[in-house]
Amino acid sequence: MLRFSTAGESHGESLVAVISGLPAGVPVDQAFLDRELWRRQKGYGRGGRMRIERDTAHILSGVRHGKTIGSPVAMTIANIDWKNWEEILPVEAGDPAKHKAVASPRPGHADLAGSLKYDFPDARYVLERASARESAARVACGAIAKMLLRSLGIEVASHVIRVGAAQLSRVATWEEITLLQSQEDILLSCVDAGDEQRMKAEVDTALRTGDTVGGVIEVVVHDLPPGVGTHANWDERLDGLLAWSVMSLQAVKAVEIGRGVTAAETFGSKVHDPIQYTAEPTDRPTRFTRPQNNAGGIEGGVSNGEDIVVRGYLKPISTLRRPLESVRFDTREATSASYERSDICVVPAAGVAAEAMVALTVAGLAQQKFGGDSVLEMKRNFDGYIEQIRRF
Repeated sequence: MLRFSTAGESHGESLVAVISGLPAGVPVDQAFLDRELWRRQKGYGRGGRMRIERDTAHILSGVRHGKTIGSPVAMTIANIDWKNWEEILPVEAGDPAKHKAVASPRPGHADLAGSLKYDFPDARYVLERASARESAARVACGAIAKMLLRSLGIEVASHVIRVGAAQLSRVATWEEITLLQSQEDILLSCVDAGDEQRMKAEVDTALRTGDTVGGVIEVVVHDLPPGVGTHANWDERLDGLLAWSVMSLQAVKAVEIGRGVTAAETFGSKVHDPIQYTAEPTDRPTRFTRPQNNAGGIEGGVSNGEDIVVRGYLKPISTLRRPLESVRFDTREATSASYERSDICVVPAAGVAAEAMVALTVAGLAQQKFGGDSVLEMKRNFDGYIEQIRRF
């Protein structure tokens, strides 16, 4: 079973990522892994922290001579900012006078709920782990999952479809979405230049007014064959697992599969995707096709051969330069919420993190279905399944 876990705090020495259950023989491209981390750091509206960090993954185990060896892959991602926090957040007792308290909880953050849960006198330790800095470790694990999926010809990519009130005005093609992955200058990861400038204006407004802005990202899984996931058990449905994985990301407050939101206000004859069949040879995994993809590639909890389309809806970042009303932990007096250096907009970065979560979910289900202790065995099983469904 493919599993991953992360450890580390926002201003700790490093983040730790561990992914286990990988078959042996998956090619591991260090440059690709580090580029995924680089992509997560970029985007218009990012804060000063991203100008400090230069995220790279240091692989400690599970990879030798450029390939996985079947044992857990462990990685660290150093926090360059740690040098400024060593005395503030030491592992040992240290000097309590140097502690930097988060004295008043920020609305929209885990500060208050976490402090109440763990009986902390302020929100510093809650902030440190609840921070979206943790998502860098997820991206590292997701990059490994992407490499496994690529061995089967399956790709995962994302793009931004809304920032604030500015929305992508047309349907993006798979080719346009994948082209974003190779860009050296990341603005807001929108496929349309005009729409992207309107999104930029939304970020500029938030910056000028001391506010923050959210948006919507769309993750697409390309060339996943039908039959991944199941309708048989509620907790193994592909759509449910994808919703869980994307919703777990910091700031994501809603998840949509395909045309999930607008389908609720439309008649079934306009929503469900007709089924067609082509007798001609095709590069697709199956000859059954759809003229549209409102279902987002999933029916009954199972992939149907169309592109998987998952959207994550992000709230604006909780830390505001113009803080909202709050209460001091120590005196219970009304005050303004604490401020920590933060971002204005993280929508493109959230897209990269969502890609990672989707890739990890799909890779885990693919491994369950096709099995194999080596990637060659897994590919053999995968190819046999594709041959089977093409005969259908």
